[in-house]
Amino acid sequence: MKIIESLQWRYATKKFDPTKVLPQEKVTVLTEAFNLTATSYGLQPLRMVIIHDKKIQKKLTPHSWDQQQVADASHVLVLCIEKNINNEYITKHFDNIKSIRNTSEEILKPFEEQLLEVFKHKPEEEIANWASKQAYLAMGNLLTVCATEKIDACPMEGFIPEKYDELLQLDLLGLTSVLVLPIGYRADDDMFSDLKKVRRPISDTVITL
Repeated sequence: MKIIESLQWRYATKKFDPTKVLPQEKVTVLTEAFNLTATSYGLQPLRMVIIHDKKIQKKLTPHSWDQQQVADASHVLVLCIEKNINNEYITKHFDNIKSIRNTSEEILKPFEEQLLEVFKHKPEEEIANWASKQAYLAMGNLLTVCATEKIDACPMEGFIPEKYDELLQLDLLGLTSVLVLPIGYRADDDMFSDLKKVRRPISDTVITL
């Protein structure tokens, strides 16, 4: 039940204490959790930008619909998708499998060829949509880990990706921003921290067959 208690504790933090900073070990836990997130085909079409610079955070705030969480958070995590999920990217993934697991070419080749064929016929927009879904998986995983580590967080879709990409020069890295996650510690006067959770009854959301 400890995990349930942690999930009851968390909420979308509306006001961070700008004087409190997450220790590096907490940030490290989140980076490892991000990297361990399950993704479709195991392709990990994601990268995460960690911002711990108040000047940059303030510059990003107007492009986040002036949500003050971006400026006040200890860190801001920006979840991004790779723009080039091509033959080279897929082949590199399988090379990594061979290197880490010592799996033979004979076993991996059919799966590799299948993926290369599948992605060859996907339009760029469809690939970007697929990759974005993986970012949401990562966000869910990070929120759960934040809850267990008593890290406050506020998942955000409300920002202008193009402006983030420009300011952070993500295009140079072949990336596009998809989601934003300010993290840190809630302010003592955040009125939302004490509000009861509003959820539908489990009987309405879970179907057992």
